[in-house]
Amino acid sequence: MAMLSRITELFEIDYPVVSGGMVWCSGWELAAAVSNAGGLGLIGAGSMTPEVLRDHIIKCRQATNYNFGVNVPLMRPQAPEMMEVIAEQKVPVVFTSAGSPKKWTEWLHERGIMVAHVVSSTAFAIKCQEAGVDAVVAEGFEAGGHNGKEETTTMCLIPAVRRAISLPLIAAGGIATGDAMLAAEAMGADGVQVGTLFALTEESSAHENFKRLCLNLDEGGTLLHFRKLSPTRLVKNNFQTAVQEAENRGASEEELLELIGLGKTRTGIFEGDVENGELEIGQACSLLKGREIEPVDVVMQRFVQEYYSSRRQLINQAMEEQISRRTY
Repeated sequence: MAMLSRITELFEIDYPVVSGGMVWCSGWELAAAVSNAGGLGLIGAGSMTPEVLRDHIIKCRQATNYNFGVNVPLMRPQAPEMMEVIAEQKVPVVFTSAGSPKKWTEWLHERGIMVAHVVSSTAFAIKCQEAGVDAVVAEGFEAGGHNGKEETTTMCLIPAVRRAISLPLIAAGGIATGDAMLAAEAMGADGVQVGTLFALTEESSAHENFKRLCLNLDEGGTLLHFRKLSPTRLVKNNFQTAVQEAENRGASEEELLELIGLGKTRTGIFEGDVENGELEIGQACSLLKGREIEPVDVVMQRFVQEYYSSRRQLINQAMEEQISRRTY
């Protein structure tokens, strides 16, 4: 059963569920699978060159007849070239992050492309509305990968942003179950962006070693690091320990950048060196402990069923309370 919301109407999708544009996870296979399952799949351009991005867009279009989009971190030096590829390929939706929403919104709109921008604070959400974006993604610091320096939780961020803007609002960070989507809806969100849950599916381009490790993490299995650079949520491993030790001794930004080096996320997430690579995943992975690596369509249907089940439970509880009051 399709869900009606401002997000489903905006992006012409069945469910108000957007997959995160995650480096080394969100290739064309994952994006197409999420779109085919009723959501909006995103290709994560953060780990791609413009040429690789073009190839992924072409393959994604061949694999789905539904809308899909591309996530572009604006801090990437090649962001302008990526935008040219996106316009050339007539991608319908772009999610921008890590930069000013004013920089590309008008340019993309002139080419008939919808724009959503990812923020971590109310102040930036207001700037998004002023820039004329079509939707805002408000991401709490439970999320995997790069987070806002404010370290505001999703539970606090979503209602604050909802009060500040009138745009369609997508909640992100810590959302890996259907009841979490219901909670986000109760706080004022029109839809959700889901990263961790989809990063660990069959169609994700992440290495199987990474997926299996994350599906066996306990609560507290991730920590936030690199506050001097860009706060990043990491899985505990040898690399994370080295980062923690460096930060504890007061390492400079230059030292931390040298520690990260080139390709650490590729080494960990894509190539599967789960001991020495940089592993980024959200706190919600502990809620998935014990699950198998499953295809997106199975994961999406469970997610939607969880949402409806939780909603029915709340409605039934409310009705029972009303009946109880009448009895007395």
